[in-house]
Amino acid sequence: MRSESHGARRRRQIVATAVDLSTAEGLESLSLSRLASEVGLSKPGVAAHFGSKQALQLAVVDAAADAYAGFLAEAQEASEPGLARLRALARAWLDHLDGIDYRGGCFFAAAGHDFSGRPGAVREAVARYTRRFVHTLDEQARLAARLGELRPGVDAAALAFSLHALAQEANLRRELLDDDEAFPLARRALDQLLDGVTSPPSKESSR
Repeated sequence: MRSESHGARRRRQIVATAVDLSTAEGLESLSLSRLASEVGLSKPGVAAHFGSKQALQLAVVDAAADAYAGFLAEAQEASEPGLARLRALARAWLDHLDGIDYRGGCFFAAAGHDFSGRPGAVREAVARYTRRFVHTLDEQARLAARLGELRPGVDAAALAFSLHALAQEANLRRELLDDDEAFPLARRALDQLLDGVTSPPSKESSR
């Protein structure tokens, strides 16, 4: 297996620092000179790895998405499709957000706010990855409903919406309100929400 080149390692370091920095200062506000000072390079030295600010921004979005993809894959592999997977995905996302050390919290929450009114390639990249996770939650909620794992009348789409909103609220409370109990509270709310919509076991399955 070929070892990573010095240039590739340096580029990865720059991108990782840019992900962290952009959560606090904004992806749109990210400048080559500001990033250069963070990584100890000259502005031309940083620019040489990307060619443009937009190329840097897109690399940052892709890198942040790769980190999310890892915990999603683990949660899906360790759980059965339907309600179990829905719970595993939602809990894994809370654990991931609670454990990241980005100085501004959730990257996609920050980037989504930053680019919600800015059309272009970066906005589309942020939206694509966000939509992918939202779709995954929605898919598992609808599957749980079809499998009879949810109580009759439960709106699967609204359930998935609530789970996504729960994590966003926890991130906001911790980052804006300095609430150290935000994620423990979110985990309790998650269990309460899912327990409340779960169908009781049938008499046959409990025998």
